[in-house]
Amino acid sequence: MKDIYAGWFFDGSGKSAQKNVRLTVKNSRIESIRKYPAKDTENPNPFRTDIVDLTDCTILPTLVDSHVHLLMSGTMDQTARVRQQAARLQAADAIISDHIHQHLAGGILAVRDGGDKSGRVLKYNTNQFQMLDIPLQIKVAGCAWHRPGRYGKLIGRALESPNTLEKAIKNESGKIDHIKIVNSGLNSLTEFGKETLPQFDVTELKAAVSAADRRKLKTMVHANGQIPVQFAVAAGCHSIEHGFFMGADNLQAMADKAIFWVPTAVTMHAYCRYLTKIGQESDIARKNLDHQLEQLVKARKYGVQIAVGTDAGSPGVDHGIAIIDEMKLLMEAGFSIEETIKCATFNGVQLLGTNDMGLLTAKMPATFIAVKGDPTGLPDSLHELKRIYVSGELLISASNRNFSDF
Repeated sequence: MKDIYAGWFFDGSGKSAQKNVRLTVKNSRIESIRKYPAKDTENPNPFRTDIVDLTDCTILPTLVDSHVHLLMSGTMDQTARVRQQAARLQAADAIISDHIHQHLAGGILAVRDGGDKSGRVLKYNTNQFQMLDIPLQIKVAGCAWHRPGRYGKLIGRALESPNTLEKAIKNESGKIDHIKIVNSGLNSLTEFGKETLPQFDVTELKAAVSAADRRKLKTMVHANGQIPVQFAVAAGCHSIEHGFFMGADNLQAMADKAIFWVPTAVTMHAYCRYLTKIGQESDIARKNLDHQLEQLVKARKYGVQIAVGTDAGSPGVDHGIAIIDEMKLLMEAGFSIEETIKCATFNGVQLLGTNDMGLLTAKMPATFIAVKGDPTGLPDSLHELKRIYVSGELLISASNRNFSDF
């Protein structure tokens, strides 16, 4: 039995923070959550090892990044990016492992990988990661699917004729956790609002989603622009990735169908920052970002389920810390800190299908992060976590951030 005293407490459900909360932990799970009188911690007994004093901290569930690319870093050095993509075996494993530890240090205990062209993350997850005692869950797509001659080779493979998307998914042999489909191009940094044509039509996408459903796999679709998103939503995909310039009608349809949106607004924020730094024109990137924030305002109004995802590994988007900027952008769009935390915890868990995390309630594992100070410091206070607990046991503290044991 262990009593953990917290100054402030978010359970991840979207409810307001509670003050002066005592979590009683038994056999790694939360037995009860109660308010405590201040006198309970005025003079704690130093000989009691079953009391954890976090009265100067805010605790919340561990975080989920719902869109990452573990093989790639956030470097803007194109030579380095090419080298990462070409990395083989041990070199690739080292890159992926480094990024996993960056997420872990940031209090992120679950990530959803969106693919790489060689399936290196899938191989790592299948052959090496499962043998390591690292309390972080990785959900992998392996390689994404894209139309020949269209965007996507960076993160996947082309669908070669006469194969169909449905058959390709049916015959997928890797131990994947979800299907990634690319249904549009990238966003322009020189022409505001430029949209690309969809890569697959509604019929193809419906058949693909059905094939994935039969294998009990969710479908994540990279889609920007009204028509590419419209087709993916009509097909019944489980999440729209990015969704720049998709429009209000698509947002409403996503709310009606309970389709998640992973907006990755921080990608455009990174371009704004980088282009300004090197003295290049950043107006279009800024307009793209502003439009995405406007869509987030509408998404909140319509009730679209938002899951925080950063696209970490994209240029300028670093693993582990980019989630803080993405959370700040949600708040800039009008989300409260409670709503933002829910998007970065519980909603991510629902999308990924991970177990035993994302919500701090009775009978759930005592898996949480603690940050110094009250909730007004969030999300910036996530830059310096005080502690990470997994199943009631201390994993990382501010004084001991050594990952050599993993």
